[in-house]
Amino acid sequence: MTKYIFVTGGVVSSLGKGITAASLGVLLKRRGYRVSIIKMDPYINVDAGAMSPFQHGEVFVTCDGAETDLDLGHYERFIDEAILGENSCTTGKVYSSVIQRERAGGYNGATVQVIPHITNEIQDRIEHVGAGNDVVIAEIGGTVGDIEGLPYLEAIRQFAGRVGRENILYCHVTLVPYIAASGELKTKPTQHSVNELRRIGIQPDVIVCRSQYPVGPDLREKIGLFCSVPADAVFEAIDSDSIYRIPIVLHSQKFDSLVLKKLGMPTQKAPDMKDWKEFLHKHDTLKGELVVALVGKYTETKDAYLSVNEAVSHAGIANGVKVKMFPVESGDLENGNVEEILGGADAILVPGGFGQRGVEGMIAAAKYAREKGIPYFGLCLGMQVAVIEFARNVLGLKSANSLEMDENTPDPVIYLMEEQKNVKDIGGTSRLGAYPCNISAGSKAERIYGTNEIEERHRHRFEFNNKYIKEFDDAGMKVAGICPTGGQVEIMENVNHPWMIGVQFHPEFLSRPVKPHPLFKDFIAAALDRQKKLKKEAK
Repeated sequence: MTKYIFVTGGVVSSLGKGITAASLGVLLKRRGYRVSIIKMDPYINVDAGAMSPFQHGEVFVTCDGAETDLDLGHYERFIDEAILGENSCTTGKVYSSVIQRERAGGYNGATVQVIPHITNEIQDRIEHVGAGNDVVIAEIGGTVGDIEGLPYLEAIRQFAGRVGRENILYCHVTLVPYIAASGELKTKPTQHSVNELRRIGIQPDVIVCRSQYPVGPDLREKIGLFCSVPADAVFEAIDSDSIYRIPIVLHSQKFDSLVLKKLGMPTQKAPDMKDWKEFLHKHDTLKGELVVALVGKYTETKDAYLSVNEAVSHAGIANGVKVKMFPVESGDLENGNVEEILGGADAILVPGGFGQRGVEGMIAAAKYAREKGIPYFGLCLGMQVAVIEFARNVLGLKSANSLEMDENTPDPVIYLMEEQKNVKDIGGTSRLGAYPCNISAGSKAERIYGTNEIEERHRHRFEFNNKYIKEFDDAGMKVAGICPTGGQVEIMENVNHPWMIGVQFHPEFLSRPVKPHPLFKDFIAAALDRQKKLKKEAK
């Protein structure tokens, strides 16, 4: 029988439910259990594909092409398992399925209601993910008390009747705030959020307390007493310098052992976290600092480039150096002040994005990196702007552009993919998910990957215009990777530059703390080499 762990949150959002779920997931997986994690988002959007990065952060793309919440990125990075579209459940998906079934006569004329039809659909989706797994961890988005989240809470309450209460564990993550005026941690918010859960009919089995300071035994006993939870089932998750430290912190409190005991599962095998601890040791013993300029369109929002930032961090730790990300709003580079802003950067990274705003600033960053020999890494749009810059300033095609930015350009070096020409809807219609790529023999990409065949994830509508391949190749910007199924250019390298690579895909989605992505790792290594050379020359 599959076991189910439901993670709810109280008091405020962004408490770390996703990190708690991911941390428990990696601890259970490292004990040998088959684990999957599902995110249940109460928003009515079908998925995150059409959401603004300013509101919602990055869109994490799964291998099967789903555009999902960024928490699924945390899940993948922690448990190192491919998360699928079915692991993302939104109110939009749930209601769409129920309405389609009703239109097709699937309810035999019954009045369709939130209970039981909506709650049954939610439970069906949870159970579907459970097939073939020992444990499913389901995170409920938002907080207890949110009106839009009530159907999910009711569904997980009912779920005990479907699979048996002994196969379910309810984990509640709550805030224990510190009141500076009195110098005390306060438990009342936790008590109130647990009371709200109990009013719905859910009694938490374990409570994880988020706090700035240690939650001592006395406070744990108090929380346990008022929330009807044993004191040893109340855990602390203090603010940490790294989210990757949380699994070790929770394991040191026997969190995973207690969860397994409550679910009636064996606890004899300890989780194998050797490589994870080695990663943390490297994290704690970094020497030196690199500055990577992240030239993007959504830098005002912390989470807009979450996976990119994580991938760079993983690569820095693998290279033994602390990487300082320097966010640069691309529009700020359009006033001829590139040297002033980017002069202190050891490397430049231009990530993905959509629309015309700020693109000329990205092109200016690519030009600066090419001319100054600064390592440059372009992701998706970042590859396209490097192509446009090269066309204008090396090939002499002064009006070269992308059709996304200029429909009348005489040299559309980036143009709309054929299958995208009649697409009208925004969400879920890009070239999405994992596609194969054949890497050119002798290329830098082949050396970095150590193979000629790879598979990476995509999210784009525009691509390199293959009719310009020969011109670019002759001038030193070579195609280093092609999709064998569609002929799309996937990787381009400037062979006359120390390290200038653009990729049409999003390699950041495949980076893991203990397995950094090879492109990011080599990018940071190149920046480190350049920094060392400059220091040596300065002496």
